[in-house]
Amino acid sequence: MRFSILFATSSKQMTIVMPLAPNVLYFLKFVIQINYMQKITAAITAVGGFVPKDVLTNADFEKMVDTNDEWIKTRTGIEERHILKGEGLATSDLVVPAVQDLCKRRGIDPNEIDCMIVATITPDMFFPNTANVACDKLGIKNAWGFDVLAACSGFLYSLTTGAALVESGRYKKVVVVGADKMSAITDYTDRATCILFGDGAGAVLLEPDTDGYGVLDSILKSDGSGGKYLNMKGGGSLNPPSAETIANKMHYMFQDGQPVFKFAVTGMADVSYELIQRNNLTADDIAFLVPHQANKRIIDATARRMGLSDEKVLMNIQRYGNTTAATIPLCIWDYQDRMKKGDNIVLAAFGGGFTWGATWVKWFI
Repeated sequence: MRFSILFATSSKQMTIVMPLAPNVLYFLKFVIQINYMQKITAAITAVGGFVPKDVLTNADFEKMVDTNDEWIKTRTGIEERHILKGEGLATSDLVVPAVQDLCKRRGIDPNEIDCMIVATITPDMFFPNTANVACDKLGIKNAWGFDVLAACSGFLYSLTTGAALVESGRYKKVVVVGADKMSAITDYTDRATCILFGDGAGAVLLEPDTDGYGVLDSILKSDGSGGKYLNMKGGGSLNPPSAETIANKMHYMFQDGQPVFKFAVTGMADVSYELIQRNNLTADDIAFLVPHQANKRIIDATARRMGLSDEKVLMNIQRYGNTTAATIPLCIWDYQDRMKKGDNIVLAAFGGGFTWGATWVKWFI
């Protein structure tokens, strides 16, 4: 005697014809194995964010360096940026309220979090890592965590890493944070860089899904030869802190603007186009592009390469400036009410290193 069973998954159906087995346990084990074949993806189930209350406007910079509001807006699109002020405040103090916001929106206790990944180039200190410091401030006792240093691409690197942890089946709630206190490493006498950066944090919660939502594909790249154009030379093992490194302003961020801009325009645009091409997506399929908020001209070039209209490109650079690893999650945080379940969203970034990449997310919330 034989019988057929139809198994349905999110991606396919299978009809299996098998003899009627007298061993029921064997059959149950077979059903369990089929269920485990369902692909687990990491869905974004909540978003949180935080920016400090103090604001530096373009008018403020007119009093600090030789620049003006029109010049800044024309070349960057930035109008203001938020700055974390106060004695003893660091990047973890940006992370904590962003994660609290996320937990409140999801309705979970922070102790339900399994792992926290913090993308940052401005850690509180080299060690302990900022994720551990933030977990302690949040009262989280059941999670492990670590930092990822990939400059402005750090959030995408961390998102892909966090998604892999969820996809493994071992972790149910992974928080990925992009956070930077850029005011801590900005030289406010350098008019070429000081106008660009602000402080902030954005966080997403990743949870397992078997219906095809979440982080579906990423292309991440790096090229170490670009390090000479965008870096911070002091403070590491190459140039430990000393009177000389301080006098030479080696603990501030350095940027050679022209080569960085040139590489960013092509790098971020090309990788975003490569991502949609290899997944057989067209501009019509994409609901939104969430690009790294560094420069409006770079964002516009990426959108053109992908064939996207302006209304599909999400920007908040005018309000926050470049918050480095925080730009993408902060942009998602700002615009999450416009996103609908099932929307195809492309995240794209370029940063020092050089690092760059693009990620395809199918929206779940």
